[in-house]
Amino acid sequence: MIIGTDIEERNVEAKAKYQIKLLIVSISNDSYFGKACLFTALSIAAFLVFKPVLPERLFSEHVEANENILMDSMAFMAQSDTVEIHDVAVMETDSDKTPECEEADADFNPALTADGYRNLKRFYTKLRELEETKSGKARIAYFGDSMNDGDYIVKDIRSEFQENYGGEGVGYVAIASLSAGSRGSISHRYSKNWFSQSFVKVKKPVKPFGIDGQVFFAKDPEQTYWVKYKAQSQPHSTWLNSPVLLYGRSNNDGAYVTVRADNDSVTDKKLEPLDLLNTLALTSGNVKSIQVDFYKADSIPVYGFNFDNGEGVHVDNFSIRGNSGLPLSILDIPLMNAFDSVLNYDLIILHYGANVLGYGSLNYNWYERNMTTVVNNLHDCFPNADVLVISTADRAIRIDGTMQTDPAVTPLSRAQWNYARKTNSGFISLYEVMGGRGSMVNWVNSNLANKDYTHFNGSGSKKIAKLIYAEIDRGYAKFKAGQ
Repeated sequence: MIIGTDIEERNVEAKAKYQIKLLIVSISNDSYFGKACLFTALSIAAFLVFKPVLPERLFSEHVEANENILMDSMAFMAQSDTVEIHDVAVMETDSDKTPECEEADADFNPALTADGYRNLKRFYTKLRELEETKSGKARIAYFGDSMNDGDYIVKDIRSEFQENYGGEGVGYVAIASLSAGSRGSISHRYSKNWFSQSFVKVKKPVKPFGIDGQVFFAKDPEQTYWVKYKAQSQPHSTWLNSPVLLYGRSNNDGAYVTVRADNDSVTDKKLEPLDLLNTLALTSGNVKSIQVDFYKADSIPVYGFNFDNGEGVHVDNFSIRGNSGLPLSILDIPLMNAFDSVLNYDLIILHYGANVLGYGSLNYNWYERNMTTVVNNLHDCFPNADVLVISTADRAIRIDGTMQTDPAVTPLSRAQWNYARKTNSGFISLYEVMGGRGSMVNWVNSNLANKDYTHFNGSGSKKIAKLIYAEIDRGYAKFKAGQ
């Protein structure tokens, strides 16, 4: 059979070559149609000649992670059953674990619409105070990945809270961001000479990472480093409310910044990096735009800016592309306590999953185990805050020629449910609220998600934000009914 096949292929090639010779003879050099025919014939011949060495399939049956789905190195390490994330961070002893985590109720359902609203009692108490007294404040730290890049999902959740409970301002914004150009809630520009480190790529930074997992330096004292912000039309973020700079400790006593707010004249302000975390109020009130230039600040860790009016609800977006959530285990507890004393967090939201899918395994015990350690660390970082876990969304890959739910989605979501239960956290199954099995295909077909079958587009992100907020609100209704 093999010999016969070789002879047949040689006969086909010979016929193709003979037809090409006839075309060359019969076609005029001035004929565009003839040239097109000649090109087509040459292409066919080339394909027949090289066909035996071509692979059976040029493209994989599976949709692989694209450039928007990265994986942090800590997730690769932790996936091994023999490697724990505290091997590269801080070793945790049994005495460090909270009693609640040791005595987790196996029958307890952490979903907010079931029993899980009980795990957000402190946060819900703050909402009730805001609702009844129209005064006070509550703050949310929303940790995520590329799903929240450019403030997607988070900006609309922020708007929902501020519309219902008050509050003005976009919250915390880093010095630099890969998604700065696409962020609609604030215009953000910065000089390209900033030196930055992220906990997604670096485990031992020059100075401790800030609350968003990043730290920035103006390394060359001979250069000017700058950042510009301008308010946009996002509801409740139409001003830069009371801008404050947050920066770290250094022996540098010669650094200063210049501030231009709106069209006012430039003013100089000295940096005094004496404490683990330092703040500097940049204006006396709200402005529409601000530019801050840094001078001689080479050894000072710079973190970011806060914009809020000091009342109502504020939601900070701490999203970094490629983050599995595991790097949160190496946040420095004393520095996070300092951030918490300034910003006062009541709820920590963990929204991960896109960068954890696709590891080639359906066993996510390693992720459940290590994210339990992450939440324990966050409780130490922000002792007055409740924790809410949002599961992976649906994701589709090509199976037997059609786009279907990735088989890893369900076990990953279950692992997230488990670590929420073990750590007394609330839980929202984004996979279920968006429609469950096969829903990502429906969202793509409805122009609500991108063709990578993983990320939502602008319209889809708004819808997801409403679904998440509705789940939080239903938990709040259960909380009030039980009071």
